[in-house]
Amino acid sequence: MEQRLMLHLIQIIIIITMILFVLLIIKTAYTRKINIFKSFGLGALIGFITDLGDTLGIGSFATTTGLFKITHFTDDDAKLPGTLNAVHAIPVMFEALLFITAVKIEITTLIPMTLAAILGAYVGPHVTRKWNVQVVRLALGIALVVAAAIIVYRMFFIPTVIGSDTAHGLHGWLLPLGIVFNFIIGNLMTIGLGNYAPELIFFTLIGVNPTIAFPVMMLDAAMIMSISGREFIKMDRVQWRGFAGIIIGGIIGVFVAVKIVKQLPLNVLNWLIILIALLTAVSLFRQYVKEH
Repeated sequence: MEQRLMLHLIQIIIIITMILFVLLIIKTAYTRKINIFKSFGLGALIGFITDLGDTLGIGSFATTTGLFKITHFTDDDAKLPGTLNAVHAIPVMFEALLFITAVKIEITTLIPMTLAAILGAYVGPHVTRKWNVQVVRLALGIALVVAAAIIVYRMFFIPTVIGSDTAHGLHGWLLPLGIVFNFIIGNLMTIGLGNYAPELIFFTLIGVNPTIAFPVMMLDAAMIMSISGREFIKMDRVQWRGFAGIIIGGIIGVFVAVKIVKQLPLNVLNWLIILIALLTAVSLFRQYVKEH
């Protein structure tokens, strides 16, 4: 009873955050005379595709950037980071809202890991300002490839340890390990690295059902993106073309993807996680090569 009450309390906090974010968008559009419904149809298609993929764990930033380039949707790359955070904040809040009750997870895992990620994102700009982003990107890409190889090996040779169906949280020394891990992930998010692939890999490697990674990683992202998106809007670092379309299309994509994830067999989910890890690694390697 207490567990369900806490989860509903978290949902109420997400809903309040979402309402405040929507009011900020409406207020900004009114005061600056912005048409957020311009290019609604194309925006809705982009939102549906990218947030459906995001809910499946693929992430939305890289796919949105790619579709923006293909469709010539944006003419100011300087506003791209702000646009990505602001326009996907509400769909990601919907992801968190749905997954924290759709997937069984212990509150003693969800709350500490989320708070650790938020704290990591808060102190991240101070901690990571001297980091070599390229080296971190390369290291993370290599780590994801190695982790994917380990999961493949375990699936074929030690199948019983992959994703216990009975575990819905972290216990013993795994909980502090998860908290430290999420604190580091929060730091990495401040230098533009996503949290989905690393968190899916983490839960899979420690032998816990990877579906519980979804509410953790989505609540992390929802809280962090709502804060950063709010700041980007206030600083006018957002492109407004197709804004409403991307949000509404994204919400529809989230609802469709939640149904898919809930029905995925564990073996299929593990292969999806491997694919996500490799796609993320390839993206990181491409960025590394491009900037060199």
